Amino acid sequence: MIVSLIEFYLSQAVTLEEATRKFEVNAHLYKGFDGLIRKTYLVSEDGKTVAGLYFWNSRAAAEKMYNSEWRERVPKLYGVEPRITWYESPMSIENEPMKAA
Repeated sequence: MIVSLIEFYLSQAVTLEEATRKFEVNAHLYKGFDGLIRKTYLVSEDGKTVAGLYFWNSRAAAEKMYNSEWRERVPKLYGVEPRITWYESPMSIENEPMKAA
């Protein structure tokens, strides 16, 4: 499994409610996306970083999401360029199912 962490280091802190409203703008684009196992939205405690943690079947599936349209759209939403970090995930433990948006 491939995991990508997309982080936005904001120039101004946001509240959890403000971040949630931003997340809701594009959440529908990820539902049912081929190869995406799960996406988890994140907000740092200080509100200065928002992020998405994506679990993918493959790097190729992720690259289909992070296309030129995505790379143009998301910086406009958050006001900064994203930082993308890639990880290999050899295993995962899930004690409780996550709530879907």
